[in-house]
Amino acid sequence: MPIPKLNSMRLLEKHNIPYEAIPYDDSTRDAVEVAEFIGAPPFMVYKTLVVEPEGANKKPLLVMIASDRTLDLKKLANAAGEKKVRMAAHKDAESMTGLKVGGISALMLTPKNWQVYLDQPATELQNIYLSAGQRGLQLRVPVTPLISLLKARIADVSVIEA
Repeated sequence: MPIPKLNSMRLLEKHNIPYEAIPYDDSTRDAVEVAEFIGAPPFMVYKTLVVEPEGANKKPLLVMIASDRTLDLKKLANAAGEKKVRMAAHKDAESMTGLKVGGISALMLTPKNWQVYLDQPATELQNIYLSAGQRGLQLRVPVTPLISLLKARIADVSVIEA
């Protein structure tokens, strides 16, 4: 089956950022399962979470953390200079992003100019895997140019899953 060319890939190409597209079974939504399916260690497969700051008219935040980690909302609120933040419900995340849960990608959402937070452990890696913007397709992308492209803020916002 041919791999579709998505806007996330066009964006990487426009900025001369190399990537590798890796398809997987699109019924898989869990990032740890995706890691297993594509044969990558869970600490290299990043999930993109949609988080809402409390308060009216505040833009959602995108947070990228490794599949084997859990978001610490207090750490994120602190990093974002917010009193409180909460995870967006799946249906809300889908309506805000226009993407399906399991296929939410910061690369597809750059036109929205939402603040992107990348969990600090990513900076210790050369490449990470992230969603291409649809379920069933991951992109392996070098971390340093990705941070620059997404204007991502690096912050310690997760804890290792128990």
